[in-house]
Amino acid sequence: MTNYCGYMGKVMLLDLSTMKAEEYPWTDRDRELYLGGKAMASKILFDNLTGKEDPLGPENLIVIATGPLTGTGAPSSNRFDISSLSPLTGITSSSNCGGNFGNYLKKAGYDAVILRGKCPEPTWIEISEDEILFHSAQALMGMRTTETQEVIQAELNERAGKKLTCGILAIGPAGEHMVRYASVISGERAAGRAGMGAVFGSKNVKAMVTRGNKQVTVYDQKALQEHNKKWVKALKNHPITGDQLPKLGTAGLVSGMQVNHQLSTRNYSAGTFEHFEEVSGEALAEEQNIKNNGCLYCTIRCARRVKVGERQVKGPELETLGLLGGGIENRNLELICRWNYELDELGMDTISCAGTLAWAMEANEKGLWDNGLKFGEVDGISQVFEDIAHRRGVGAELAEGSKRLSEKYGGTEFAIQSKGMELAAYEPRRSVGQGLGYAVSNRGGCHHTGGYLVVLEGLGLHIDPQTPKGKADLCMFMQDVMEAISMGGQCLFTSYAVFPGFLISRPNNIITKVVNWILPHLGWAVRFLNKFPEIAFFHLPLIPHTKEIQLATGMKLTLGRFIRMGERSYNVERAVNAKFGVSAEKDTLPKRLTHVQQDPNDPTTKVPLEKMKKTYYRARGWSGDGLPSEKKLKRLRIAA
Repeated sequence: MTNYCGYMGKVMLLDLSTMKAEEYPWTDRDRELYLGGKAMASKILFDNLTGKEDPLGPENLIVIATGPLTGTGAPSSNRFDISSLSPLTGITSSSNCGGNFGNYLKKAGYDAVILRGKCPEPTWIEISEDEILFHSAQALMGMRTTETQEVIQAELNERAGKKLTCGILAIGPAGEHMVRYASVISGERAAGRAGMGAVFGSKNVKAMVTRGNKQVTVYDQKALQEHNKKWVKALKNHPITGDQLPKLGTAGLVSGMQVNHQLSTRNYSAGTFEHFEEVSGEALAEEQNIKNNGCLYCTIRCARRVKVGERQVKGPELETLGLLGGGIENRNLELICRWNYELDELGMDTISCAGTLAWAMEANEKGLWDNGLKFGEVDGISQVFEDIAHRRGVGAELAEGSKRLSEKYGGTEFAIQSKGMELAAYEPRRSVGQGLGYAVSNRGGCHHTGGYLVVLEGLGLHIDPQTPKGKADLCMFMQDVMEAISMGGQCLFTSYAVFPGFLISRPNNIITKVVNWILPHLGWAVRFLNKFPEIAFFHLPLIPHTKEIQLATGMKLTLGRFIRMGERSYNVERAVNAKFGVSAEKDTLPKRLTHVQQDPNDPTTKVPLEKMKKTYYRARGWSGDGLPSEKKLKRLRIAA
């Protein structure tokens, strides 16, 4: 149990091979160091994995973890994390989800659940405050994610004699067939990246249910409510979280990326798409959007609702619009809405699927692989998705991802991935700090765990996107802060309001211009704060997360301690990956991004990766091999 509020005090380990459950030891010292979420999961993986495990083998672990703010009503706090070895990258990875599974996991009385082994037959697991049950999922096999959840919900309702409130997560056919980028779906929200759905499929787990009536207690309810009122007001008054995201969702970034030459087009061969307006957030709002939506406890409400057939479903986000739009030279917005729905139903990551598709189109065009796929020819793409999910024909090869395909057929220089994970839609040759983040990200080509510097390099602030100056230190700082926010159980979109609103809404203001000019020159200050975070012994109003966690848990927290938690999280995940061969050699980008200028007349329009990497490793206190030393791990109290 625990002396802190915000937690349920239990972590359960389920041995799927024997279908037995036991409590996993997790102490208050662990909570003070790792808080929850992906940091907690990374520490569990660090303690249990040796470096010899197969991501699709029974010895791999799945850790589903919540944060202390999950279930407290804190703004945008309905998040949970799924971590495991990734079948796409071969290293540890995490996938964050806004579905309601985590909320009900805490209502069942658990902060996290760990899966080990493999069920003897297809199974769905039911976790309640009274018992943990294993049910046959044989009748669910082949079902899509929505049908799977509906059938399980109906069975629970019938058994209870009433509608039972619960959280459900499920995999689709792609997970069953272990597509390397298969996702896990909770409601309509996806734990999309890194192939977590394939790991569930390898363990014969089709779905999981959580339910219960336990309540999450908080340390100071009255003060927390007052703090939340102020925070919600700040979020609603901010130009990003109160205006752009509610009006257009993440899709609203398409137009800005086009202006900045940051919109990946034709498999990242360009940064602008001639027909971008037809697949933009504005077009989505005018032509397809029915209403806005959001996750539980969400103030921002960035989700879109669109109509596909006779159903109202979740609409596409920026990544899907960019990569299944200009990324494959498709200008049909209605098709993207339908594809987004189909991929969720099949249980596949839209980012990796689109990136793999774009690579295959270019490989076909260059005569490397005759697969019938061509840029701009979109008839039959839905069938391609079906074939990938069921590993049929060409789909069986596409299910492997762009890295493995390029190693087989050639074309590694235009397989747009890092560590095996396909990049998000931001073209890094016009956002070199984001390029660094893609390369050094612990889970591969991810914009979020890469620090999301593109928000400083044109999509929020407007610091020089081409200079490498200061980017290594800013990347490290942004990674650590976002790690800390995530481990608390909150959506990373709350971090956008960290930037004062006038810096976003008044780009031509003299103060804004000075801030944009000076930030790349403050790398030394950022590094000093990272080395001595104890100097930040206070709460900073622009980062309300620290006070929120303190009021919810009773844990003494400062900005400096919060940043240190983020650093610890990033380092422990890196330490797990070191066991599986990650080093500076794996922190790479394809040559298209590092050796080919986006603008032939501008030598700065490529990513100067090696220069920034060396500075980044020094900033982190890592060796030249890109790894934390034993001394570093001991200083962070990761290793004894």
